[in-house]
Parts: sequence; C-alpha cells; structure tokens
Amino acid sequence: MRPLLIRGARVVDPASGLDTKRDLLLREGKIAAIDGPGQIRAADAEVFDAKGLLVAPGLVDIHVHLREPGQAYKETIATGTAAAAAGGFSSVCAMPNTVPVNDTPEITRWMQSPERGASARVFPVGAATRGSLGEALTDYAALKDAGVVAVTDDGKPILDDGIMLETLRAAAVLDLPVIQHAEDTRLTGGCSMNAGALAFRLGLRGMSVEAESSLVERDLDLLKQVKRGHLHVAHLSAGKALDAVRAARRAGLRVTCEVTPHHFALSEERVALYDTNAKMNPPLRAESDRAAMIEGLLDGTVDAIATDHAPHAAHEKEQEFDRSPNGITGLETALGLAISILHIRHRMPLAGVLALLSSRPAEALGLKRGTLAPGSAGDVVVFDPAEKWVFRAAESRSRSKNTPFDGWELQGRVRLTVSEGKVVFRRG
Repeated sequence: MRPLLIRGARVVDPASGLDTKRDLLLREGKIAAIDGPGQIRAADAEVFDAKGLLVAPGLVDIHVHLREPGQAYKETIATGTAAAAAGGFSSVCAMPNTVPVNDTPEITRWMQSPERGASARVFPVGAATRGSLGEALTDYAALKDAGVVAVTDDGKPILDDGIMLETLRAAAVLDLPVIQHAEDTRLTGGCSMNAGALAFRLGLRGMSVEAESSLVERDLDLLKQVKRGHLHVAHLSAGKALDAVRAARRAGLRVTCEVTPHHFALSEERVALYDTNAKMNPPLRAESDRAAMIEGLLDGTVDAIATDHAPHAAHEKEQEFDRSPNGITGLETALGLAISILHIRHRMPLAGVLALLSSRPAEALGLKRGTLAPGSAGDVVVFDPAEKWVFRAAESRSRSKNTPFDGWELQGRVRLTVSEGKVVFRRG
C-alpha cells in the first residue's frame, strides 16, 4: 500500500480528546504520524486534500448481519462491507446467525479469509451455544483463537437461567463479552410490532416492553454471580430496559449496551402504513421510549450506536406485515442520522457522536480500534459534517434495499474511508 497523507483537516479523535487542525500520515497499515499542518514530510505518499473536511477514527459497528455463509442472495461479506465502507465504517462485528450458524473455528476463519473480498475488517461474533439452540455451549477458547471477539445467540435469546449463567461464567474466563438479544420469546410469539393502542388499531399483535426489560433484569441478576463477567445488551429499545442497565452500571456491574439509529430516529408511528421496511426486532417503540434512547445516548449510559444491519431480499419484505422478516439495512445512513438527530437536533458535541460510533464501541468489545494514536490501526474516515444529502436506497452498495430511510435528507457525508491503511471508499 502506498502511504497516504491527509492534509488540512479538522481532526477529531475522541479517544485522546484531540479536536484541532492536523495532518495525518498512514503507512504500512498504521497511523504513522499526526502533526500540525505542513509538519509531516512524506515525498512518497499520496496526498489527500481534506481542507474543510473532518478526519476521525474509522467507524466501528459492533452489530451487523453479513448473511454469509448461506444467504448470499441477501448479502455477502463483500457487498455488506462495501456498504460499511461507504458509510464510514472500517470495522464491523458480524453476528453468527448464518447458515450454518457460526459455531466453529472453521466458519469463523472462513468469514475472515481474504477470498471473501471484505472492504472493512470483519470481527466475527461466535454462537454462544451449538447451533444457537440454547442448549450446549460452544468451544469458546477455540472460537477466540480463531478470531471471535464475543459470543451470542443473537436473535435466539438464551432463556434458560442455567445455560445463561454457564455462558457468562465460561466467557468471563476468556474475557469474552456475552451479547444478549433481550427478548423473552415466550411472551412474543406472533408479535410483529410494539404493544399498545396503535397495534390494536392496526390489528397486529404487539410485543410488550416487558418482554425486553424482564430478560435484561434476569441477565443482570445472573451477572452479579459471575466474577469478571461482561454482559452486552444488544439494540436496546425500551426505556424500562435502559433504566435497568443504568442502575446496574451504578452498582458496579460490567454491563455495556448499544442503541440503533432506527430506534432513536423512528417511533412506532412509522408502522401505521404497514410498511415492512419499518418492521424490526426489537420493534419501533412508543415516542417515550425513543426519547429515552436519546437521553441514554446523551447522558453516556449507552456505549455505542450499532446499526443491526439486517439485509433481506425484496421478495421477502414484500409480504403481509406480520409475515415479513424483521430487520433493515443501516450501514450507509448511521453517520448521517447520528449527526442530523443527535448533533444538530439535540446538540450533542460532534466528538460525542463520533465516540459512540468509534472509540466507545471498540472499547465495549475490546477491539484495538477507534483511535488515531500513532501506531494504531490505519482506520480513518474523512467526511463533510455540514454537507446535506439525500439517501437513495437504489444507490446503496448493499445487495438488499430494505430501509425506511429512502429519500431522507441527512447531514454529514463520507468522502473517504480507509481500513488498515487501504482506501476502501472514495466518493467521486
């Protein structure tokens, strides 16, 4: 890789507190130098003029579904990471609900192979139980040796108290986070949206907030019994569940959590047109829950913005609402939504927004990413924080187009993404 010198930008590195004009040199896949304007000499480097733009650590998404192996008609590792790069993400954590489930070192290594054509670094997350059936634990040591950074059964939450306690204990020995999709599925059978008056009017079965909060509370009770245990709650959507996490953190438990852009951008009202691109799990909640997610992001309770990028083919989404699969794409809209809603509307400092998209998610899962410190991975995003643009789903780099944000005007547009020193996206 040819060295890359990025000149004239405002550099924001939340991990170090840096926010000033700097030049940045990337060489051999690393951050080689960061210094005042005009201070870096590198005659052999390609020069990128970033005057008027902002440089930040490459974004880190700790919850994506790349659908490969087994469902390449929805997404491949190549297409999913191309979408990630276009959205400014240089690293993604891939969930294990593939076909077959990623519960072995062989599948984990296959996902990371150069033959997959990834445009961003893929950190696999391994299944917590074999086949994600919630019965027998997988070999965590072997999975970690192969590259797994956490374990989860994701869309199939671990309901058995004994199995969940065993999972937390086994993962703690290896310092692996346990990610839980907090949903008591015994309470949500046949449900397709948030429980409430709107679900009643639409004739749809509703999923209560208690189905989420009760499992979060159960998991936190179990965590108290595990020395060095680390629970990470995926895609929080209910204020009651967030309150439980907030209290647990105050009590000293090692619990982290994430919120998706769609859960702080949309409420259940978006379902009123039976638009299946507004169907996801957890569902879009009441406006009070959306406000609670924003409050959690603003006050620091939430550790990360994660997209839960979940591509589905058009023929799968074009069904009756209650039969359509859950999930939307999100890698290309996350930064724009975060800037538009959190920074512009709610006045969160830009450094705080970028921390939620880079250093803090990296820290939550123990990834050596999310910083511009010299010697760290050469992961960089260059974007214009003031540029307004319209997202067009038809132009997405994802293989699937299932998004509720088609046609939305967003603020903050990516110009360049670099992953491990390699330019993986360049606008224009």
